[in-house]
Amino acid sequence: MTPLDAAQQDVVTAVPPASSDEPGAPAKLGRKRDHTRDPEILDATIDVLAECGYDGLTIDMVAARVKAGKATLYRRWPSKAELVIDAVACMKQAQSRMEDLPDTGTLRGDLVALVRPPTLEDAERKMRVMGAVVSMLSRDPQLADAVNEAISEPRARLNRLLFERAIERGEIPPRSDAELDQIAHIGPSMTAYRTLVQRQPMSRDFAIGLIDTIVLPALGAPRPQA
Repeated sequence: MTPLDAAQQDVVTAVPPASSDEPGAPAKLGRKRDHTRDPEILDATIDVLAECGYDGLTIDMVAARVKAGKATLYRRWPSKAELVIDAVACMKQAQSRMEDLPDTGTLRGDLVALVRPPTLEDAERKMRVMGAVVSMLSRDPQLADAVNEAISEPRARLNRLLFERAIERGEIPPRSDAELDQIAHIGPSMTAYRTLVQRQPMSRDFAIGLIDTIVLPALGAPRPQA
C-alpha cells in the first residue's frame, strides 16, 4: 500500500458510518482534526516550494520539515496541489488583511499606503513561489480559478473597498460594479505580470506609477501634479 493509499484509508476509517440498526441514534463522530499546526505547515510549504519548485515539492518533504506524520497532512490536504494553493493563499492574505485597510482621507493616500514592497530576499522568494505556481497550472489548468482566488482576489477586494469608500465621500463619481471590479484588478494583474513574465520584483515607484497614471484616471480622479 502506498503512503497516499494509507492516508486515504486513514481518512475513511477515522469517521465511522452511522449505524443503520438504530435510525434515531446520533451519528458517531470520528477523531477531531487539529488545525493548530496549519500555519506552520503552510509556511513550511512555501519554503519548500521556493527551494524546490512545484515538481520537486512532495508532501513527504513538508511533513519532514515540520516533523509531522504524512497522514496528518493527507487528511487535511488530499493532494499536493491543494496544499500549495492553500499555502499561497495564506501568504497573500497575510499581505492583504482587512484590518490593515488604511484611512488617510483620500483615495490616493489610501492606495499608496497599501504599497508595501518586500525586501530583496522576500521578493526573490516570492518570484520563485509564483514561478512554481505557473508550473503547477501548466500541469493542472483546471486549478486556475482557485489560484486566481488565492493570488489576485485578496488585494482586488481591498482596492474595491477603497474605491467604494471614495465614492461615498464624493471623491470620485459612481461606477458600475463591473467597472469597479475591472479597475480593482489592474494593480494585482500588473504585479503578477511584472513578477511572473518580466521577472522583476515589485518596487514602490512602479506601484505608485500604476496608481497615478492608470488607476486614478480610470476612476475619474484627477492625476496628481508632479
